[in-house]
Amino acid sequence: MNYHILTLFPEMVTQGLSESILGRAAKRGLLSVNAVNIRDYTADRHKKVDDYPYGGGAGMLMQAQRCHPPGAAEYAPLL
Repeated sequence: MNYHILTLFPEMVTQGLSESILGRAAKRGLLSVNAVNIRDYTADRHKKVDDYPYGGGAGMLMQAQRCHPPGAAEYAPLL
């Protein structure tokens, strides 16, 4: 099985998964995990992919245009 994870923190995801049951399965070749840094596909020069919620409040939201990276044909089946 192949898993593709779209995240802002690919190093944290891969390190966490390598030390778990999924990490043992990956070492045996039963699955593979590909953590994709969505900041690599932003057109913004500051690599910004999130924004504040409309109307204020706590937390951050993903910008919709950043969730579908243009020109990333290899990830088109995942989205």
